[in-house]
Amino acid sequence: MKSKAEGLMISPIKDGTVIDHIHPGAALIVLRMLGITGKTNQELSIATNVASMTNGQEGKKDIVKVSNRELSKEEVDRIALVSPHATINIIRDYIVVEKKGVESPKVLYGIVKCTNPGCITNANEPIRSAFEVTEEGLHCLYCDTLINTDLENHIT
Repeated sequence: MKSKAEGLMISPIKDGTVIDHIHPGAALIVLRMLGITGKTNQELSIATNVASMTNGQEGKKDIVKVSNRELSKEEVDRIALVSPHATINIIRDYIVVEKKGVESPKVLYGIVKCTNPGCITNANEPIRSAFEVTEEGLHCLYCDTLINTDLENHIT
């Protein structure tokens, strides 16, 4: 039997992105937001609800490794919506060359679908949704609708 110190081994990736400190249970949401399905060619490693030590406190986290892909700013913005403490690690030739935290943008364009069926963004018009990120939630800049629950269900 393996000791707890040996832990779970996940193969390192040569090139790609490691998304660490994802909110526990949100790894599959992150994959969906990135458009990664079982039919993509990327090599994936997913760990959910693994032990984590953050700021001296024990907790849980999810981790996603995606080979041969570096995330765009828009993709990182999406991750920040469901996991504001996630970190993005860019891997090249098995070495972490860049590590950064996600930051919630002030305004989101085309990332979230407005929940108001009467909103102009839902009327088959060539208009991208626009939401201001506030402490209360996401505020639609077109119709003033506030989204503050089940946010992951509204991400396009």
